Amino acid sequence: MQHQLRIYQVKTGRMDDWVEMWRSDVLPIRRRFGFSVLGPWIIHDESRFVWIVGHDNFSEANAAFYDSPERTALEPQIPKYLDKVEAWMLDSVGV
Repeated sequence: MQHQLRIYQVKTGRMDDWVEMWRSDVLPIRRRFGFSVLGPWIIHDESRFVWIVGHDNFSEANAAFYDSPERTALEPQIPKYLDKVEAWMLDSVGV
């Protein structure tokens, strides 16, 4: 399983709206494309939304997700909620 850490800078005062949109729109689409999702978490003092998304074939599934009509339809809404999106692929070191 490959995982990606995603950290979003949410616009001031928009966290509740973003979480609602993420739960109702983004999360179901990710799951339909076979992604597992850890989180989400909120860093309230910094207005950050953090989550980890995983897939066995991350690159291919992620490309299909972003190319899908469902995800494309969300694109105009994203700037209403987010100032910045950062994402990093994670490599397990085992435990």
